[in-house]
This record gives sequence, C-alpha cells and structure tokens, in this order.
Amino acid sequence: MASIKDVAAGAGVSVATVSRVLNDHPSVSAEARARVLAAVEALGYRPNAVARSLRTDQTRTLGLVISDVLNPYFTELARSVEEEARALGYSVIIGNADERPDLQDHHVRTLLDRRIDGLLVSPTDGGSPLMLEAARSGTPMVFVDRWIKGVDVPVVRADGQQAVRDLVAHLYGLGHRRLAIIAGPAATTTGSERVRAFREALAAYGLDLPEAYTGQGDFQAESGRRVTEGFLDLPEPPEVVFAADNLMALGALDAIRARGLRVPDDIALAAFDDIPWFVHTDPPITAVAQPTGELGRAAVRALVDRIEGRGPESVTLPARLVVRRSCGEAAAGPAPALAARAATADGARTVTPDAGVPAGSRAAGPPATGAPTVPESVATNRSMP
Repeated sequence: MASIKDVAAGAGVSVATVSRVLNDHPSVSAEARARVLAAVEALGYRPNAVARSLRTDQTRTLGLVISDVLNPYFTELARSVEEEARALGYSVIIGNADERPDLQDHHVRTLLDRRIDGLLVSPTDGGSPLMLEAARSGTPMVFVDRWIKGVDVPVVRADGQQAVRDLVAHLYGLGHRRLAIIAGPAATTTGSERVRAFREALAAYGLDLPEAYTGQGDFQAESGRRVTEGFLDLPEPPEVVFAADNLMALGALDAIRARGLRVPDDIALAAFDDIPWFVHTDPPITAVAQPTGELGRAAVRALVDRIEGRGPESVTLPARLVVRRSCGEAAAGPAPALAARAATADGARTVTPDAGVPAGSRAAGPPATGAPTVPESVATNRSMP
C-alpha cells in the first residue's frame, strides 16, 4: 500500500506539500497540486482517516440511533440519512435501539466514544438523562421524527395532525362512527401526539373516544395483534381500527384475519406511517404518509449546519392522507367532501368532483353545523378503482 512519502516522491514535492494538497490548503500552486493528485491516482493512495481526524479533530462521521431497524419507516429514514450524508462527505454509523431505552443509551455512549462529529437520534422515550447530558456537553445533535421535551436541540419531524383530521373526516363521510385507536407508547412524543390528534379530530365531529376503544401498543406488530383481539372481544366492537404505526397495523390485520373476518366488510383498518407493502395487501390499506426521505435529508443538513457552526432551525414537514380501500372506499366511493376537494400528490390521482357516494351506501355527510370539511391535503392512491 502506497504511503504519503511515496506520493511525495512520485510528484517531486515534499510530504508537507502532499499534506496541504490533501487538506485542500490554498497555498499550493496549481502545477504542484496537479502533480500530487496525479501521483495519488497513479499509486492508488488513500489517506488514513484516523490519522487525519487526529490532526483536524474531525472524523467526517455521523451517528444515527433509530428506534427500530425492522420498522420500514425507520429503514427508509436510515437510507435517506446515509445518502445525504455521503453526498456531503460524511459516513454514518447506525445503532438500532429496538424501542428499548437501555439499548438507545448504549449506542449513544458508544458513538460518542468513537468521536463522531454529530449525532442524529429518534428517541425511544422522553426520560433519558444521557440525551440531556450529551446536548449540554456541546455534542452537535439533532432529533428526527421524535424528540425529548426540555432538551434544546433542533427537531426534524412531520406534523401529522392535519392528516389525522383528514382521516377522521374521510371515515365519518363513509359512515363510520365507532372508531378505535392502537396507540404508541405514551412516553414517546409521536405516541402521545397521535392519540391527541385523533381524539381532537373525533371531538370535532361530536364523537367520543371511549377508554375501551383506546388500546396501548408499543409500535411493534405483536402489540397491534393483542390490542385488536381485545377490540374484537368487546360486546360492541369498533367499526374502524386506526393503528398509530405501520407494524401495529400489520399486527391488527393478522388478528382480524385470524378471526375469519374481512377488511373492510367486517371491520375497517387505517394506519399511520404509509409503507410500500400497503399497496400489496388485500385490500390496500388507507394510511397517513410521512415524507420520510425528505425528513432524513433535512435532518442531515441540519446536523451538518450545527457541526459547522451555523444555527439550524427545527424543521416540520406535513404528512398527508393516502386513501385506498381498507375502510369501505371501494363499495361506497369517496366521501363527498373528499371527492370534491382531494388534491393530487406523487403516486396519486385526483378524485373527480362528481365522484359521489352511491345511493344505499353507509356514507353520510358531516354534521350540518360545527364540523370541519376535508382540507386539500388528501391523496387517493392509484390502487383505488
């Protein structure tokens, strides 16, 4: 393997000149720079990243701690983080917390010990003293998707409140009145925020969210299965189950099928966090979609700004409702307000204004007064006939 001395000899310059060229120092002449770069290419020289980091106090490495690598949402998020980091000249080391605070803190400590330049975290809970300690120590840090209240670092996240309101308006328009939710962990900001948004959206239509229709999940499939089984055992089961993440939705679908029931004929199903699989289920699942790729890219840009001494602001991007066929849409057609106001988005088509609800369907309009209409943030997926 070629050394820096070999490059200097090949280019006819000093080792110091080679070092200045590799560190993009402006004091080297264009002719000497060209000779050095030609020697680097000819010899296949690769600088020692560890040695360079000792000189510059930078490793060009970012840490990413995600909540669950098996969750397709976080898999896509990690991919977009890695791609954007690579484009900006950084490598990424990923730690999987598996929704466990102890594993999260283990990965954070390990990454800090490896002298990463900055840290991206999607926290598994809101009570980690290590996060507060790391932020106070000056470690450049950005929260992505979730955040910890009281820790003063930028947050890059999606706002799903409007999309949840759109979902409830859509379900109401299809005639559903008994709506239940499989909630995420209350200790996470996303878990508590989605329940609150759902409850408030129901209240706008004069609907309650009874305790029996609120099931506690943990953002993993088994909890979705368990909670849905409890819903189905009720004397009056809900008409719709809304799972607050994609894995819990898949667990709910398993539980429904295990009872010999059909979606949406016997019970409707909707989810937060759209994933590519949802278009392939039978029926395709209506879901709230987050701009996952852009969240990852924006988080990296915010972190690099922080590393380089710029003061990044928090970033909030809108989520949107993607209508498919798991809530009775195929039989009833889109709700009137949805048909009139749905907007086209990527991978979607516009619902025509005259696509009303056939006579005899369960669909009904919202209350005559006091209830909101569907805003222009709703997409209808191509899989819908």
